[in-house]
Amino acid sequence: MNYISKNIYYDFIEHKPLDIEICDVTLRDGEQTPGTAFTTDEKIKLALKLDEIGVETIEAGFPIVSNNEKETIKTIVDLDLNAQICCLSRSKKEDVDAALECDVDIVSIFVATSDIHLKYKYHSSYEEMKQTALETLEYAKSHGIIVRFAAEDATRTSITRLKDIFLEAESRGADYVSIADTIGILTPATTKYLVTEIKKAIKKSHLCIHCHDDLGMATANTITAAEAGAKQLHTTVNGIGERCGNASLEEVLLALRIEHNIDRYKLPPLRNLSRLVEAYSGVKVAKNKSVVGENAFAHESGIHVAAILEDPRTYEAYPPELVGAKRCFILGKHTGRKALLGILQHRGYHDLTHEQLCLLVDIIKECRERKQELTANRVDELVKKVKKV
Repeated sequence: MNYISKNIYYDFIEHKPLDIEICDVTLRDGEQTPGTAFTTDEKIKLALKLDEIGVETIEAGFPIVSNNEKETIKTIVDLDLNAQICCLSRSKKEDVDAALECDVDIVSIFVATSDIHLKYKYHSSYEEMKQTALETLEYAKSHGIIVRFAAEDATRTSITRLKDIFLEAESRGADYVSIADTIGILTPATTKYLVTEIKKAIKKSHLCIHCHDDLGMATANTITAAEAGAKQLHTTVNGIGERCGNASLEEVLLALRIEHNIDRYKLPPLRNLSRLVEAYSGVKVAKNKSVVGENAFAHESGIHVAAILEDPRTYEAYPPELVGAKRCFILGKHTGRKALLGILQHRGYHDLTHEQLCLLVDIIKECRERKQELTANRVDELVKKVKKV
């Protein structure tokens, strides 16, 4: 069954067609997860999967970090993917040179704009940092490369200062300007305000949004930014990244699909990609993680299972096959007779009496209340046991 469920208030809200693109930063910002380091082969495999899904841009790394990082980025560029390849650069000409050596499509030049970063990180004034960053931008543009100009810690920077530096960057040829919620303090309401104000100011440059998840709102903020006019949305697979991570690729893509009918991205590879990132990063995916978690399509409640057996739309927003997953029913404390019957029939048991079924439900609930594991073999043993009674 193919279905996408929208909330009933969907038609009460104005939905303008979104002009968006995805820049996935798993290979760079995702790798900044404490304790994570991808090998070249791992980055290649992830880049190929991201390209299969159809993201428009892949941020492949930070070439000034090491020679190996630079060579890995070059290797990804040589894959000749459909996605554009981007890399990170400080506001330094040597960083831009490293990006140019990699032959990437886009260089992302970042500059601190908040008072706290300027004072304690750079020990510099805003005007000094702005001048250095703009000179670096001009240097990059003189080499014909696409430039994204990012304001680090933008969400602790005054709106007046952000408009000032973005307009200066735009006048010097910045193709994109980026709002970085570096410490993850935006909410959907403040995101809408900030993006709307910046969109009023800039005329030619595309606006990017880069959200961290310190308040658990990175995905919501990213979608809100898109609805307010941001074009490039930054994501990581499984939401990995510094501290609490970034906006999750799989969540953003599903929200775009369900709420805005954006269906150009290939979603079935998401589950496999998630497992690759889990293995390569060492960061376990929570069982209840939306879209790709083990429990995303797992059901135990007897009431729920019985309804799903009639029509999956009762308790699922979209079919598991859409994201490369499978539905499963769990036997446990909340299992009911009708649900158990459906599960057992699926396993080939069709001849249990009503009394045997009731007895089996009681045994299963007792097992789970004692925290005993119910493997497939254990269930088979229990069925044989009640059939002998």
